[in-house]
Amino acid sequence: MLVALAANLVIAVAKAVGGLAAGSPALLSEAAHSVADSLNEVFLLAALRRSRRPADRRHPFGYGKERFFWSLLAAVGIFVMGGCFSFFQGFEALTSDSAEDLGGYVAGLVVLGIALLAEGGSLLRALYQVRRQGGTGAGLRDPALRTVVAEDGTAVLGVTLAIAGMALHMVTGQVVWEASASLAIGALLVYVAFRLGREARDQLIGEAADPESSGRIHALLRAQPEIDSVEALFTMKTGLDTTLVAARVDLVPGLDSERVEEVAVRIKRSIARTVPEADQIFLDVTDRLAREAAESPAATGERGGA
Repeated sequence: MLVALAANLVIAVAKAVGGLAAGSPALLSEAAHSVADSLNEVFLLAALRRSRRPADRRHPFGYGKERFFWSLLAAVGIFVMGGCFSFFQGFEALTSDSAEDLGGYVAGLVVLGIALLAEGGSLLRALYQVRRQGGTGAGLRDPALRTVVAEDGTAVLGVTLAIAGMALHMVTGQVVWEASASLAIGALLVYVAFRLGREARDQLIGEAADPESSGRIHALLRAQPEIDSVEALFTMKTGLDTTLVAARVDLVPGLDSERVEEVAVRIKRSIARTVPEADQIFLDVTDRLAREAAESPAATGERGGA
């Protein structure tokens, strides 16, 4: 991560110097893109460090959601620093009446070529990490890794658009090609920021476990001979590899308190073995007949009509 941060900073400086020297809106848009990526690397470093803190009295369910919070900030950074600035550069190029000077464009294209090689190498490393963690299904569950893949993929596509826009501008003499490239880069960054922000939002407000895990838990509960019915099952991701499970079940009649406690302990252990990420498990166990008796008019003091 530190290597990626240093590389992004070097690339951002090179793009900014080249963009200012050439007066290229596409190259300046890519400079803003690299600055946003650098800031996001800082956010992801904070996410990785802070999310590993153990649970305490103030946060009894741990700090796993720190990853989701910092991923949301990274999405905001991509939108503001990358997308909005790229739109500004594109519109300014379209409306500007200043004389064009293409003298620095060759150096700018060289900078972009080097950036393309660097960004492409970073993307390949990120995809290799995804493969090591189980492929696109399991590997991209990590919001930090998902953000890195999105950033690197967007960077490769953005640099390609900038190269195409600058090259067409040089060949045709029409700035509209480069302005269009800047607008396309802005649209791309806004789209990526929206997707990353929406995913982080869903996880922050309490996203349920995947349907497969929930289905395994529900089937396990239904298979217990002491459970008469499963009234409710709630799950919530509390981190990358941690899930809270809460279930309300009705037990068969006739179980004493000691037996109920043994059943509850056994069920919790079975859930933990079936779904390893379920680190917090809560069971609300009741006897249906006892509950109905407690809710009857005689127990509550209510009287039925004649």
